[in-house]
Amino acid sequence: MPASLARPVTWWRRQSLRLRVTAAATAVLALALAASAYVFVAVLGEALVRGIDDQVYQRGREIVALSDANRLSDPVVSSDNTIVQVLDREGRIVDATPNTDRLVPLLPAATREAAVRTGSPLFLDGRPYALPGPLRVRALSADHGVTVIVARSFAEVESSMVTIGHVLIAGMPLLLALLAAVSWLVVGRTLRPIALLRRGAAEVGATARSRRLPVPEARDEVHALATTLNDMLGRLEEADARQRALVSDAAHELRSPLASIRLQLEVALSHPEGQDWTETAEGVLEDTLRLSRLAEDLLALARLDEGRLGRREPVDLVSMARRTAERYGLDLDLDLDLAHSVSPVVASPVVAVPVVLGDTLDLRRVLANLVDNALRHAASAVRIGVRAEGSVAELTVTDDGPGIRPEDRERVFDRFTRLDDARSRDDGGAGLGLAIVRTTVEAHGGTVHLEDASPGLRAVVRLPLAP
Repeated sequence: MPASLARPVTWWRRQSLRLRVTAAATAVLALALAASAYVFVAVLGEALVRGIDDQVYQRGREIVALSDANRLSDPVVSSDNTIVQVLDREGRIVDATPNTDRLVPLLPAATREAAVRTGSPLFLDGRPYALPGPLRVRALSADHGVTVIVARSFAEVESSMVTIGHVLIAGMPLLLALLAAVSWLVVGRTLRPIALLRRGAAEVGATARSRRLPVPEARDEVHALATTLNDMLGRLEEADARQRALVSDAAHELRSPLASIRLQLEVALSHPEGQDWTETAEGVLEDTLRLSRLAEDLLALARLDEGRLGRREPVDLVSMARRTAERYGLDLDLDLDLAHSVSPVVASPVVAVPVVLGDTLDLRRVLANLVDNALRHAASAVRIGVRAEGSVAELTVTDDGPGIRPEDRERVFDRFTRLDDARSRDDGGAGLGLAIVRTTVEAHGGTVHLEDASPGLRAVVRLPLAP
C-alpha cells in the first residue's frame, strides 16, 4: 500500500468504533440521498415536460380540427397561456393567439417541416420573439397545406425545478446532521453495555476472582457475549480452585515423607554410635520411593489436565489384562464374542479380541492403579475381567473387600481423597490413583464407575472399540 494511502487508513483504524460507525452510516446515507435526489429531480423533470407536451399536443389537435372545419376564430382563443400560430401553404401567418407575433413564425420553414415530419416537440428560446423563458413547441399538419404551431412557456417548470433543487441542497445537510446525531446517540447506547463489560473485566483480578461481568437486559449479541464470558470466568474460577486445592494437598502430602526423612536423619546424626544405619537407610529409601510415586502421579495428572495424551495406537485389552494378572497372580475372566472363520480350510471359532485406540502406558497405569486399590482392600481375592459388548470394551477389577458406601463411590475419584478406613498413608497411598484412572479414561473417550459386587466392589471401565 502506498504511503499516501497508509496514513489515512491507519488514522481511520485508530478511531473509536462509535466514530467509525457514525461516519460510515452518515457517508452511506449521503450517497443514498444524493442518488435519490438525482433520480427524483430527473424523474420529476421528465414528468413535468411530458405533461406540458401532452397539453401542447391536445391543444394542437383541437386547432387542427377547427382549421379543417373552417371554424377558427380570428384571433384564436388563448387557453392556459398556450401560444398558437396558423400558417398557410406559403408559410404566412393567417391566424394566431393575441399573445404571439402575427408576422414572424416561431419555427423557420426547414425546422417546421422537420417538426411536422417527426412529430417531436422542441425546445425554443422565446426571447427573440419577446416571450418569457424557454418554450416547448410542436408543429402539426392540417388540411390544404395548413401548419399549426403550438407552444407553451417552460418557465414555470424551470422555476419549480430550481426551487426543488434549492430545497434539496438546503435540506440534505440538515438531514445528514440529524442522522449523524441520532447515529452517535444510538451507537453510544448500543456500545454502553460493552463499556460496562470492559469496566467489569478490568475489576476482575486475583483478589476478586468470584466477580461476574454485568449482563444487559436486552436479549441480544451483547447479552450472549456477557453470558459466555461469565461462564468462562466460572470455569476459570473452578480451575483455579482445583489448582489451589491440588497445590495445597500436594504440599500436605509432600510434607509428611519429608518430615519423616528429616526426623530419621536428625536422630541418626544425633546418636551416631548407637544407630543402625542400614535400618535408617531403608526408612529413608521407603519415604523417598513414596515421594517418587507422588511426583510421578502429579506429573501424570498435569499432563492429562493439559490434554497432552500419549500415542494413539491399537491396544489389546486381553493381552494387557493377562500380563497384569500374571504379574499380580490374579484370576482373569474373559467374556468375548466368538466369530466363525470365513476360510474354507479353518472351521474353528475365532475370538474377537477387544482392541481400543489409546496410549498403552496410560492404560496399563489405569489397570495397575485399579488392581493396587483392590489389593489394599480385598479380603482374599481380586479378579480382572474383560468383555466386549457391541462397540464398547469393558474392563473390570473386582475384589471381595468391605466395599464402599454408594454415596462415596463418586467422591473417591477426587484428588487426594481418602475414606475413613483408608486414611493411613502407609496403606492407602496419596489418594491420586483413582483420580488418575478417571482422568485417563475420560481422555480416551470412556467412562469409569464403581458398583457393588456383593461382596466387595467392582471398578468398571468402558472404552470405545477401535473401528
